[in-house]
Amino acid sequence: MKTKRIDGELMDKMFRNGLAALISAEKQLNDLNVFPVADGDTGTNMRLTLENGLRYAKPEKEAGAYLKGFSEGALLGARGNSGVILSQIFKGIYTHLARCAAANVGDLRNAFIVGYKTAYSAVVHPAEGTILTVSREGIEHIRNQIDRNTSIEEMLSMYVAEMKKTLSYTPEMLDVLKEAGVVDSGAAGYITIVEGMLRYLYGETLYDSSETAIKPAADAAPSAAPDLSAFNEDTLFEDGYCMEFILQLMRTPGYDQNFRLNIFISELQLCGNSLVAVQDGKRVKVHIHTKHPDKIIAMSQRFGEFLTFKLENMQLQHNEHIRMKQSQPTKKKLAVIAVTGSEKMQKLFVGLGCGNAINGGNAMNVSVEQLVEAAASANAGTVVILPNNKNVLQAALQAEKVIEGTAVRVIPTKTEAEGYFALGMDITDSEDTEYRIKQMALGYRDVVTVSVTAASKPYSSGKFSCDTGDMVAVSDDELLAVGEDSIGALINGLSAVPDIEDRETAVIFRGSGESASREEKLIKILGETYPDIEVNFIDGGSGLYNWIVGLM
Repeated sequence: MKTKRIDGELMDKMFRNGLAALISAEKQLNDLNVFPVADGDTGTNMRLTLENGLRYAKPEKEAGAYLKGFSEGALLGARGNSGVILSQIFKGIYTHLARCAAANVGDLRNAFIVGYKTAYSAVVHPAEGTILTVSREGIEHIRNQIDRNTSIEEMLSMYVAEMKKTLSYTPEMLDVLKEAGVVDSGAAGYITIVEGMLRYLYGETLYDSSETAIKPAADAAPSAAPDLSAFNEDTLFEDGYCMEFILQLMRTPGYDQNFRLNIFISELQLCGNSLVAVQDGKRVKVHIHTKHPDKIIAMSQRFGEFLTFKLENMQLQHNEHIRMKQSQPTKKKLAVIAVTGSEKMQKLFVGLGCGNAINGGNAMNVSVEQLVEAAASANAGTVVILPNNKNVLQAALQAEKVIEGTAVRVIPTKTEAEGYFALGMDITDSEDTEYRIKQMALGYRDVVTVSVTAASKPYSSGKFSCDTGDMVAVSDDELLAVGEDSIGALINGLSAVPDIEDRETAVIFRGSGESASREEKLIKILGETYPDIEVNFIDGGSGLYNWIVGLM
């Protein structure tokens, strides 16, 4: 089979096949995570991103029209670094094909080029050896081999082959991949999607074509019923009615057969304003604002009867709008949005003055859409986002670009401990927004976070090794220590902090797997080991980490 063009309908089937391929490989992709802490499920993040793209995409014959909704949905649903980068590739593809009815092989080649360039530009510090490299080299190595005689199948086959070749080199580009002996999981996920798309063209349907679980985004919900208390016997009626109807002109006895649209319009103008009247055969559509609907009804029924009819009291609507506007809370100068990993941390951050804390669960996976919605509901001139997780940072940076009408600043906190200290430095009673942001940024920069959790798989860095279930202490993507239990791992991990003796304060968040008695034991050990450090304990409720320690 030789496919020469791809329209919106075929594109939808290819994307669904790509999603099915990704779902089949999801666990394998998750297992490629190079670090032993299970807080970044690449396969899951990419699946959620692709699913949201398909959920927003509307059935369209033209490729550009289809991609518009798909691209918007993918961006709003993007999760984790891999999901955000994937959404940016799709955004670039849409940008190039926006006005394309059906993409030929040249269009598709150029769209993939724009796709990887868009993704690169979206990442502040792009790292080679990732999905970025694979998507770039995959198309650049074959772009000159593609001409008008090349089929879509041939092009995608070459694209996948080149990407797989580059994928095999990714351990040589990133030391962390080389140490773990794996390839980049995001790159592998992207190849899986494209390969699934290709397999559809070769006649291999991986998804259930009768499945309707992923539906187009619903249209806006109908407006709520008006508040009738906004109009009473003492209301000054000035705005009149909004009247809209479709009139069926009649030929049966009793109706005037001499309807002329221009004359009808002249008569309507005497009764109101904002008039629109059009005729389509024997039907007339009218919109008008009037205080005398009875006159217009009588005038219209000379010629026919109403097929549809709508009459709304605009004074009621106006009064209700004024009342709602007056009841809206005063817009704040600055609001803070933070991402947390548990309900207890969520409540803690709100108590510290955070306007909106989003509980992302153990993995702290939140989408761009959730951050956009939180910013919109903050009712503030400036919104500060504390991601509190390296996997949320890219989503926060994309939300910063998407949000309109509000100034957004991302303080790139990578742990909840960093976010805690950042909030601790906020001067909430200050009217100086820039000063408050500067203080929060200063608050987290010198924080060292040490976290203790159970290793999700065997791992070896040359200096340390662990088996699945071993307690490990980690800091900034570095394995610090392994211990027999969580307390031993934490004490060993703290001793590996280079300037631990110079630290004055430690805030320790206790996870849900630890008890108050274990906390008492740790307090005693810390008092003996580090008597000069002031230690504060907080019940953090994390289901992933036994202890999270922030050192200042």
